[in-house]
Amino acid sequence: MNPKRGRLGVIFLTILVDLIGFGIILPILPYYAQRFGAEGLGYGAVLGVFSLMQFVATALLGKLSDRIGRRPIILATTLINAAGYTLFAFAGSYEVLFLARVVSGFAGGNISAAQAYIADITSPSERSRGMGIIGAAFGIGFSIGPAIGGFAAHWGGPAAPGLVAVGLSLANFVSAYFILSESLSAEHRVARPLFDLGHLGEAVARPLLRPLMAVWALVTFAFSGYTVALPLHAGVAFGWQERELGILFTIIGITAAVVQGYLFGKLVRRTGERALVIAGTFGMAVAIGVVPLVGTSGGLYFWTFLLALANSLFAPAATGLVSVYADLREQGTVLGAAQAIGALGRMAGPPVVGAVYDGWSGTGAFVAAGGVMLAAGLTGLTLAPVTHVAPTGPGSVTGAPPPES
Repeated sequence: MNPKRGRLGVIFLTILVDLIGFGIILPILPYYAQRFGAEGLGYGAVLGVFSLMQFVATALLGKLSDRIGRRPIILATTLINAAGYTLFAFAGSYEVLFLARVVSGFAGGNISAAQAYIADITSPSERSRGMGIIGAAFGIGFSIGPAIGGFAAHWGGPAAPGLVAVGLSLANFVSAYFILSESLSAEHRVARPLFDLGHLGEAVARPLLRPLMAVWALVTFAFSGYTVALPLHAGVAFGWQERELGILFTIIGITAAVVQGYLFGKLVRRTGERALVIAGTFGMAVAIGVVPLVGTSGGLYFWTFLLALANSLFAPAATGLVSVYADLREQGTVLGAAQAIGALGRMAGPPVVGAVYDGWSGTGAFVAAGGVMLAAGLTGLTLAPVTHVAPTGPGSVTGAPPPES
């Protein structure tokens, strides 16, 4: 077997198991929070604190992985994830549920180490397709996880989904410990201050990266806000509960798995990353803004499919652009900065859109989220073009490390 392909397969399986555990709780989380008295703002805070901790973790773990390697980060965070799911399984109050999401959010910061692992073992021209592997793992995890969570809750009670996630996280740790080799060679390791957030300012200050960082923040704000408003709106408009929400997440997951695991690699070779970032962002804006006009559950599933299709084109293309723009020696740091900026968007989006839902209306919440997504699409039009061959003009960007600015 090709050694590179084997390592990509291992990191895919590692992320897949992690995401199955995450997907297990998705259909029950909004209703779990509501049982403890949470409304739009309270549920949004549960989602937002996960992303706040992910922001803290990505700011730390991306640079730490540049210093000590990717493997220790991935192993440690799988154990932390198991602890978070244990708290989730036995949460008896909103406060314990909130704490569980704090712990799991920190563990979720390992995505920058996983992305850097792929960047370590792929060439610039292969990198976006490599990042699509992570997207495929997300998609399959979101497909399988909600179904497992629904059946576990039905047969084993409310604690069962969390306990299944604990078991998967521990299995993930064992498999990664014995199979996953280190990807970052000693000569490429760099020691940077771990708690210095200057890397965020540096990323935003670079003319090449600035518009992409803005797009990243706006997209995650809008999409995460949508995920708060949707189950609340669907519960009122169509009587949705865990089963219907599980079907919705399954549609999202299957779409992401097919698009990012198969279709994206073919499209990006034809169109390039920039075109997919722009098309995906405008597509998401339409799919979010139209929700208040949808009159049936079937129509909502259809627009969810289109939203998932657009998002599955956007995510690996945007990640690939960040990675191509970054120097080989700073992959973990720059990807960590991008994930941290995305986490800030996911942190702010749920409580803001949840508060709009509580204080205004479901229609207002979707209009707000769609409007932010539209702003992201307009910003995407300013992205610099990218080629993976010799530059053909003064404004083109190659897959080689960009000059410092």
